[in-house]
Amino acid sequence: MYNKVQTDMNFTGREKQVEEFWKNENIFDKSVEERDGNEIYMFYDGPPTANGKPHIGHVLTRAIKDMIPRYRTMKGYQVPRKAGWDTHGLPVELEVEKAIGINGKDQIEAYGIEPFIKKCRESVWKYKGMWEDFSGTVGFWADMDHPYITYEDDYIESEWWALSEIWKRKLLYKGFKVVPYCPRCGTPLSSHEVAQGYKTLKERTAIVRFKVKGEDAYFLAWTTTPWTLLSNVALCVNPEETYVKVKAADGNVYYLAKALADRVLSKLKTKESESAYEVLEEMAGKALEFKEYEPLYPCTREAADKRKNEKAFFVVCDTYVTMTDGTGIVHIAPAFGEDDARVGRKYNIAFVQMVDEKGRMKEETPFAGMRAKPSEKELQEGEKSADPAVLKDLEEKNLLFDAPKVEHDYPHCWRCSTPLLYYARESWFVKVTAVKDELVENNKKINWVPKSIGEGRFGDWLENIQDWGISRNRYWGTPLNIWECQGCGHQLSVGSRKELAERSGDQTALTVELHRPYIDRFVIRCPECGKEMRRVPEVIDCWFDSGAMPFAQLHYPFENRELFHKEFPASFISEAVDQTRGWFYSLHAEATLLFHSPAFKNVIVMGLVQDENGQKMSKSKGNAVDPFDALKTYGADAIRWYFYTNSAPWLPSRFSGKAVQEGERKFLGTLWNTYAFYVLYANIDDFDVDRHTLNKDTLSVMDRWILSRMNSMIRMTDAALNDYKIPEAGKTLAKFVDELSNWYVRRCRERFWAKGMEQDKINAYITLYTCLLNVCKCAAPMVPFITEAIYQNLVRKENAFLPLTEEEKQRKVRESIHLCDYPKASEEDVDAKLESDMEEVLDIIVLGRACRNAANRKNRQPLAAMFVKAEQSVGSYYVDIIKEELNVKEVRFTDDVRDFTSYTFKPQLRTVGPKYGKSLGAVKEYLQELDGNAAMDELNEKGELRFTAGGAEVVLTKEDLLIDVTQKEGFMSEEDYGITVVIDTNLTPELMDEGYVAEIISKIQTTRKEIGLEVMDHIRVSLTGSDKLKAVVENQVEPITTKVLADAILFDTDVKNAKEWDINGEKLRIGVEKI
Repeated sequence: MYNKVQTDMNFTGREKQVEEFWKNENIFDKSVEERDGNEIYMFYDGPPTANGKPHIGHVLTRAIKDMIPRYRTMKGYQVPRKAGWDTHGLPVELEVEKAIGINGKDQIEAYGIEPFIKKCRESVWKYKGMWEDFSGTVGFWADMDHPYITYEDDYIESEWWALSEIWKRKLLYKGFKVVPYCPRCGTPLSSHEVAQGYKTLKERTAIVRFKVKGEDAYFLAWTTTPWTLLSNVALCVNPEETYVKVKAADGNVYYLAKALADRVLSKLKTKESESAYEVLEEMAGKALEFKEYEPLYPCTREAADKRKNEKAFFVVCDTYVTMTDGTGIVHIAPAFGEDDARVGRKYNIAFVQMVDEKGRMKEETPFAGMRAKPSEKELQEGEKSADPAVLKDLEEKNLLFDAPKVEHDYPHCWRCSTPLLYYARESWFVKVTAVKDELVENNKKINWVPKSIGEGRFGDWLENIQDWGISRNRYWGTPLNIWECQGCGHQLSVGSRKELAERSGDQTALTVELHRPYIDRFVIRCPECGKEMRRVPEVIDCWFDSGAMPFAQLHYPFENRELFHKEFPASFISEAVDQTRGWFYSLHAEATLLFHSPAFKNVIVMGLVQDENGQKMSKSKGNAVDPFDALKTYGADAIRWYFYTNSAPWLPSRFSGKAVQEGERKFLGTLWNTYAFYVLYANIDDFDVDRHTLNKDTLSVMDRWILSRMNSMIRMTDAALNDYKIPEAGKTLAKFVDELSNWYVRRCRERFWAKGMEQDKINAYITLYTCLLNVCKCAAPMVPFITEAIYQNLVRKENAFLPLTEEEKQRKVRESIHLCDYPKASEEDVDAKLESDMEEVLDIIVLGRACRNAANRKNRQPLAAMFVKAEQSVGSYYVDIIKEELNVKEVRFTDDVRDFTSYTFKPQLRTVGPKYGKSLGAVKEYLQELDGNAAMDELNEKGELRFTAGGAEVVLTKEDLLIDVTQKEGFMSEEDYGITVVIDTNLTPELMDEGYVAEIISKIQTTRKEIGLEVMDHIRVSLTGSDKLKAVVENQVEPITTKVLADAILFDTDVKNAKEWDINGEKLRIGVEKI
């Protein structure tokens, strides 16, 4: 006997039972261990940070990351998957700063690096339990008992090895460069970090008058960052463009680009002046080279004068200056721009940096202490911004020509939201530009889903790659393993604990914690000059940590060398699209640098999860969905199913509770109810599938059809998942479940209700059981909870959710559906012709129902006839199905349905008007007089109608015509799928009586359900009201009582549960009571 199945939709309660079973019986561990020795399909899990809470997007990422490994496990692979935690970096430090009430690097060092580091170590586990509960609830399987943790010493030592290898290749270097820099965090950021933090700002820019030296004229130069003008040391023009010297309407003489003069100077035009300016002279940009000007501020002059052998305050040339914005003259501040710095080196321009490392204007400026680029929070706290002060000062000095507002994207720190400065400073870089070609080639070996990300977003990033700024001037991170001589400057990279112990002579290096400040205490004797070498103060980019996980999680190369090479590169990874320049890049760069290989073979890139209106979710907007609330409300399977089938994974996904429930009802609910139907009747008949066999020779057409469809479904779902086509797999499963429930079971119900246990009934039971079991196995990777619950009862019955019994072990029963093999399609059981015929029957029925709806004829009302025009007719068996489904007495296939329909034509004015304007009236009249059917035949055969109207030769295609189908009175037609269906909607008295009987039976059955009767309970029925209906019932007593299990029908006597109904316009009171 099977366990009784509750038909409510309380899937969340059942999911908890399944989750407990997996946990108690170690099903995940068994799924990996039982495949030991099989081919490895390696999955890398991108590590979340455990000091932040999960959000709804993590349900999507965990759903995808769980499903593919489950599928590959069922396909026979061993799929190791170790969970990981990203534990270093600014997010942790910021959290700790907030927790202990300090702010910034000065206060951290006053607090003490050692106690601060200890707090960071504690902080990273703040939400560990929440993440583990969340993962369990979602059904995400990974080894969480033995995770990789990026702060662990073994992990760090592997990173030291990697950096040492990169150093040996001379690809790790220290350089003075303009880098993206966060003044709040006091550290540079890498280019892929910068890519994650852009915000759109609307700010005032500055067009500034620079006084030409020895001439009563000005250069007009434009900048979007007025605060950098204090560090201005040159102006740049494009040597290949034309410039003009003009006399402007404001009385001043200006130099600027000819192409931009109208745009810049047009504001000077007045009613009195005919023009905004007069051109005095034209010259090439090259002609302005070395022309001198006066600095805007004395402090800048003083700073430049201190730079011996460097020049300042003259015009330079470079082709990076464009004619799209500004004035064609760009102000140069080598301390704050990559192009500025490059041009500065080219011309040996003085280096002036009037902003300190905290982002404040220096004391020697008129704006001392003001923020160069304050954050919104800093402004709210009363900090002053330098930009408006500089603009006001220039305006007072009559040096501000204009300050137009522009909207532009500006980079912000991805962790603390402070606007970044492009700031010249010493940093450590990995020279990835040296391996650009290899990075590009390795990318071509990766199967990106979708391909457009790999070829576009990621590929473009690699084509424009910049050296990786890897150092961070912070505390909680992997220490950069470079020791530098205090005397001669000699540098070396230490690649292991053992090497550090040998070089320093201090054996505690073998056991010391590899973090600041502990590692900073080790001193090495310089092999060049004999003086002390100390570790540089920087730690490394935490993205290097996560990118190192393929080898660092195994403590490679110090341990597990063979295992690493078996598991690398990963077969599959998946994360959201925002990781394109994050984890995807760091994995790819490190694998290329160290192993000359891609880090992964296949990747599914996921879109971001939005609210139901397509807006980005945020707490401030109040539209963020709490993942725990969502999981509690809808259940994991329902949300997983929604994400799999709502849209392609890489597209933005709108989270809608209603849509989740709709998918739950259509797929999960249908599957569950079909399973419940099987269990109900199998228990009534005491049917045990293990005691019977399927007799293929006696299978009905419906059995053969659904088994054929099942095998086609297996093949198609398997192929889709193999190719990472997740929505396609979902649609295939959904279609099969719909066909199984709403077609096979509905058409075969009476076979299950038949008395006894004849072979036909056995075939129906085994067929339904086989389909349920196989569709559950196919769907198990996608909806793991419901499929497990069904499997446990179908296969293990009274042993469901218990450890395997000895008897089950002997029968080789699998303890869990997730320990089963993925089904294999039996091609010999696929009958393409049978499926095609049944598909046509289903199409005909869909069209027939549409006809009924249009004619307002309920399906319980029998109709006399139906006519079908199709490419091929179907056999009598299918005709009988059509008759039963559409409740028609006769079905005729015909080549011509024009006796029931015709066509009318009108001109499509949008296309016909311009071609035949003067003759349009005549064209309309001609079309009104056409024989509609004959014209449609001509249009289908020739693709056009040709005729003369209003003296014009007219040729019209389908695109030129508005075509309507007109119905003959008493008939209704629908056309689609290459099929035309016409039903006769006329009702004779006999047909109406049959309709009454069908409605009365339906209302009695409804009442049975409402009062909670069991399927086999017998009843007594009372009817009062319409004499017409009572007379109809008296003539049809036997078929009614048989259908509803009524032992008696009483007239004009109420029994319990009586209720009045409208039966096709007649009032009838129906009562039902159990006997």
